[in-house]
Parts: sequence; C-alpha cells; structure tokens
Amino acid sequence: KIAFPTPLRMREGFILSVDIGTTSIRCHVYDKVASIRGSCTTKVEILYPQVGYVEMNPDAIWNGFIRVVKGAVQDAGIQMHQIEALGISTQRGTFTTWDRKTGVPFHNLISWQDQRAAELVKAWNRSCTLKLVYFLSRQKRCLAASLIVFSTQHVTMRLIWVLTHYKQVGAVSEGNCFFGTIDTWLLFKLTKGRLHATDYSNASSTGIFDSYQICEFGCTDPSIFGVPIPIMSLMADQQAAMFGECCFNPGDVKITMGTGTFMDINTGCKPHTSVAGLYPLVGWKIGSEVVYLAEGNAADTGTAINWAQKLELFTDVQDTSAMAYSVPDSDGVCFVPSFSGLQAPLNDPKACASFMGLKPTTTKCHLVRAILESVSFRNMQLYDTMHRETNIPITKIRVDGGVSANNFVMQLTADLFGRKLSRMQHHEMSCLGAAFVAGLGVGFWRSREELKKLHSTDDVFVPRGSPKAGARIPNGEYIPVFQSWERALRRSMNWYGKT
Repeated sequence: KIAFPTPLRMREGFILSVDIGTTSIRCHVYDKVASIRGSCTTKVEILYPQVGYVEMNPDAIWNGFIRVVKGAVQDAGIQMHQIEALGISTQRGTFTTWDRKTGVPFHNLISWQDQRAAELVKAWNRSCTLKLVYFLSRQKRCLAASLIVFSTQHVTMRLIWVLTHYKQVGAVSEGNCFFGTIDTWLLFKLTKGRLHATDYSNASSTGIFDSYQICEFGCTDPSIFGVPIPIMSLMADQQAAMFGECCFNPGDVKITMGTGTFMDINTGCKPHTSVAGLYPLVGWKIGSEVVYLAEGNAADTGTAINWAQKLELFTDVQDTSAMAYSVPDSDGVCFVPSFSGLQAPLNDPKACASFMGLKPTTTKCHLVRAILESVSFRNMQLYDTMHRETNIPITKIRVDGGVSANNFVMQLTADLFGRKLSRMQHHEMSCLGAAFVAGLGVGFWRSREELKKLHSTDDVFVPRGSPKAGARIPNGEYIPVFQSWERALRRSMNWYGKT
C-alpha cells in the first residue's frame, strides 16, 4: 500500500487557546467536540521586591507563552498550519509600560495583587468630587462613577503610582511610551509591534474604561510560529470563564475559585450600578452585541491554601477535604483570608490575614477546616451582596477553578447559598471560553446552542438541611459560626492603617 499525504484542505482543524494566569501559563489544543487534544503548562514566577509589591517579568511571560504554544501543538501531534484560530485569556489588572520604538519594558509587570497604591485608593474612595458631579448633573453615568469603589486591583491607581515614581516612564511626555495590560503586551509582541490594542473585557476591568460608552486582531507574525495564525479572541480571564461556562443569559452566575474567587452575574445589555463594590464589566462584545456582568471578588482563595501547604499543614492539597470532614467543626477557630486586603463588600485594602480563636486543643485539621470554611464564607458574602444589589433572579450557578475540586468547599457553599451548584468537568474554563469565542469567529463552531451541547457537568452539589424562611443563611446550623467569622473579619480590618 502507498500512503499519500492528506491534502491540506482535508486535514482536521483545531483551535488553540492560551490562558495566562497568576501562577501558570496554560495552552490547550481543542477539537470540534471541545476535547483537549494537546496541552502544555509552565509556571509563572512571582516577584516580591518589597513588602506589598507583587511583580512579574514581562519577557518571562512572553517566553512562557511561546513555549506553551509550541509544546501544546507538539503534544497534540499536529502541525501549526492545522490551527484555525488562536484565543487568548489573561489575568486582569496586571500591566506594564514599554518603549514603543524598541519594545523594551520600562519596568516589570505590576500584578493585580500589588498593594503599592493602597493609600491612593483610600484617598480616592473618600473623595467627594464625583459625588458632587452627580449631584449637579444627575446623569446616570455620573451616578455610577460616584458609587464605584476603587480597589488596588484596578490599574488606575497603580498606573498613577508608576507615572509618579518611575522616572524612566518620562517617555510619556515624549510620546514614546506604550501602556498595556498583559493582553496588549502579548498582542504587541505577537504582531512584531504592528498592533497596540486591547479588548472590551480587559479594558473594562482596569478602572479606566467607561462602561457606559460603548474584533478581530489580525494574525501572528509568520516568523514566530512559521505560519500566520488568526488571533480571533482576546479576553479577560473571568469574562472568558463566563463564556466558557455558557452563562449567556441574564441571571446566570459563574464562580471561579482559583488564586482568588471571582463571582460574576450576567446583567444583560445594561451595566449594573453598585453601592457595595460590585464592579460593572463588559463580558464580551461579539458583533454589535455587548453583554455586561457585575462582579465581586475575594483575592486570596488559592493563595491561602498554598500558604497553608507551605507551612506543612498538609502535604497534598487533595487531602484537605478529608481533613476538614475528619473533625465536627473548627474548634472555634476562624481564619481571615486577607493577604491582599478585603474586597467587596468590605473594601478594605489595609485588612490583615489572621487566625483567631486558637486553643491548646486546636489541631492541623481544625486549622485546615477553618481555612476552607473562610473560602465558603467569602463566597456567601459575595453571593449575598450580588443577590441583594442586582435584584436579578438567579437562574443557574456554575463553578470552576482549581479550588472547586474541593468537595468540602463546594458542599458548604451550596449549603450556605441554599442553591444547587454545578461543577464542570473542565476546570480551566478561561481557556475554553477564549477558544469558544475564537472558534465562533472562524466558523469552527456555528452557534452558542452548539457550544451548550459540548458541555458536560462533573458534579452537582445540592444544599443539605431545610431552608429557613427569610434567613440570610438558609442552613441555620452555620449561622453562629458565620457570625463568629464576621466578628474576626471586622477585627482584622484596617490592621495596616496609620495610627
């Protein structure tokens, strides 16, 4: 028999998707049924040059991106020319500035977890200027601006800090400085400096973009991967995860529990105005359609669990659920997960992480249970705020992210919500969401209905116990525990404030 090579037009096509997270860069090759055919991952090195400073090397991120793309294609056993489109999902709020002529960064990427602008954030949130503007104009967009609570995660304040403290960024006055979040930096590199752009979802996450005013990005330079690959989606990670979860309708809720917890609700065609720190975001813009989300987040979910592992409270993170279930309660111990301050609804960048209620009888299992309970309690705070503020009937709740693999956290969260939670088979939904959007852009997938059929649910967690009518926490068993934890939370607030 003679084997003839398959004509190029007959060869199977694939979608390539890369997710640049806080701790790793992951790349997956997806086929027509959204199965992963090849993967590659590399770690992200986080730098801590000073207390409160969190940075990454921009060149290391770029080199890691190239490495995982080539590695995933090789792992899939395919050729680069079989890639029909590239989707990119990135962590939000991490940015750098660079020389527009040479492409050399002026400083490291400043992470969304960085706290150097905490005092500036505090001053802006106390300012009455925007409230006065709304009082005089009575315009809704001014009302939104007057109610938005800035946080250190928004680019705005950290960018002001950079422009004030880094002399090398003086190139701004010479018109020779480019600014961008990670998606912009990668797009600039992928096109050899031809494109300096971002997308709606990333822009709306910075604190600079006006969500009350409302593409295709071209191809990668052929010299990078040997062939030009169409870049069909650039998305912020949480918005990409929302799309990957197929949360296409108003009232759909997505919870991602990774390095931090991010809870998003689809608010439809209008941004939500919040008084408690939920932030209005553009979920995605496809054609003329713009979909908005409201988001609340807790910054230190996975961070707290990784910290506990480094302290050797446990060896394998998969053991934590069994450890928590091995004791009837936390022995009165409360853990406050606040290495990066507290976000909505408390909005205190000066809060500290802490254990309270330690006793001679406290064991490692009690400590681990307290840490896992704190994750679910922060989920409850965010859910309670979202439910109360948006007034949108919640239709479904889907959960993803590495921490969602923990059955104790999932079950306790379902109990506290009094709602069914669906955990998806694919935990890396940001990658899948960016792939879905890229695939729709080139006709690889034809409709959102087709995408919904590709979904498979791993587990469903149903709340235990009888719902208490009108109770803030449906499962009454945890009311006193939650109240003790909230008391610990308040005592940890403003710990790093000026005395």
